[in-house]
Amino acid sequence: MNRELLMLVEAISREKNVERDVVLGAVESALAQATKKLYQGEVDIRVSIDRDSGNYETFRRWLVVPDDAGLQNPEAEELLMDARERVADIEVGEYIEEGVESVPIGRIGAMAAKQVILQKIRDAEREMLLNDFMSRGEKIFTGTVKRMDKGDIIVESGRVEGRLRRSEMIPKENLRSGDRVRAMIMEVDLTLRGAPIILSRSAPEFMVELFRQEVPEIEQGLLEIKNCARDPGSRAKIAVLSHDKRVDPIGTCVGVRGTRVNAVTNELAGERVDIVLWSEDPAQFVIGALAPANVSSIVVDEEKHAMDVVVDEENLAIAIGRGGQNVRLASDLTGWKINIMDAAESAQKQANESDASRRLFMEKLDVDEEIADILISEGFATLEEVAYVPLQEMLEIESFDEDTVSELRARAKDALLTMEIAREESVDEVSQDLRDLEGITPDLIAKLAEGGVHTRDDLADLAIDELTDLTGQSAEDAKALIMKAREHWFAAGQE
Repeated sequence: MNRELLMLVEAISREKNVERDVVLGAVESALAQATKKLYQGEVDIRVSIDRDSGNYETFRRWLVVPDDAGLQNPEAEELLMDARERVADIEVGEYIEEGVESVPIGRIGAMAAKQVILQKIRDAEREMLLNDFMSRGEKIFTGTVKRMDKGDIIVESGRVEGRLRRSEMIPKENLRSGDRVRAMIMEVDLTLRGAPIILSRSAPEFMVELFRQEVPEIEQGLLEIKNCARDPGSRAKIAVLSHDKRVDPIGTCVGVRGTRVNAVTNELAGERVDIVLWSEDPAQFVIGALAPANVSSIVVDEEKHAMDVVVDEENLAIAIGRGGQNVRLASDLTGWKINIMDAAESAQKQANESDASRRLFMEKLDVDEEIADILISEGFATLEEVAYVPLQEMLEIESFDEDTVSELRARAKDALLTMEIAREESVDEVSQDLRDLEGITPDLIAKLAEGGVHTRDDLADLAIDELTDLTGQSAEDAKALIMKAREHWFAAGQE
């Protein structure tokens, strides 16, 4: 019988093109499952088949666990102190084994054993096919739609399957059985049955890879796609950089008569692509990203990582785009918060900022409006600038002599010190429940305290725009923090 077992294993191994050890492992698993049915409870059984003779032994085993952990499953676990009475040098994580009577192969439930063996073989075949596919290093999965699975599309390439989730499809794209599909390989999840390759047609990486295939200069290293932002199926922006002065990055990506960019657009259900020249200068990069709108002026706020972009009336709608699409994609592409405004709005904002700076200087420096206006006209907006800009810069102001400059700098430093002491006292008033809130940092605590937010309920009461004004966070981050602060309200309401 044992020789027949080895002959059967050899035959299955050759027929299915699966290693002999894998088939033997499946037989061991089938024998172990059959043996478990003879016992009560969740016992652990191990079967070992001799690879040469076909003889096999069966063992019941217990996992050694720490004494203080307790037994979660007494049928398959043993405490360390008890295990060491049987094996003196055994350690936690090892097994105590005891030989038991083997189930004769002839008495195994034939169907059950067959199913276990075939499943193991199918798993092994699937893994071999998958490993062979992934070893090619392909980033784009090309196949045909095989079937629908709970809203997802299963795409088949040879004998390998990928899963394209509905959320990763291009909106309004209607894919049917038999359609040819290309999608980006995002990850491989071996825990998924059937289709372990997770695909996406909406990810920015997919567009980048499509351009890489259409534009040889990218593969050659002459061009680089620095970033990509997409509104799948509608519009996208990519930022490109040339590493060779002789190569025009935008023209090269567009191709002769638009052949290259059109190939990408056709693959993505007509998604329009704006190709933007990447720049190390953030302001220049943003100006390019807002194309086709023409920018009149731009003000950069490094601290808030934001830019105020001024455009004329004719370009206002173009800069914003339908539903805010153009400015949103430009913001995603550049990583900067972009505020679009016309000249009147910009002038009003500057006037408001000047008024705020004027009041600040008059109050904290104890100066009249004339002195405050001189500071503003020379580009000073904060007390820190008055206190710490190089002395020579302030001495160059015609209206100020050396004594005036020294006095202004001293008053600014004193005011900053006073404000810092007040800020620290305000931070000390912040409640522990707010400090313990997930996502709160020391910097956020200081900004919240400065705005009079001292408790979790204070934070929960804020509107999103109020929090963004206080902390400079994005609207998305501010919303998440406020919802986290409100969680205890909802929990209390359910009790």
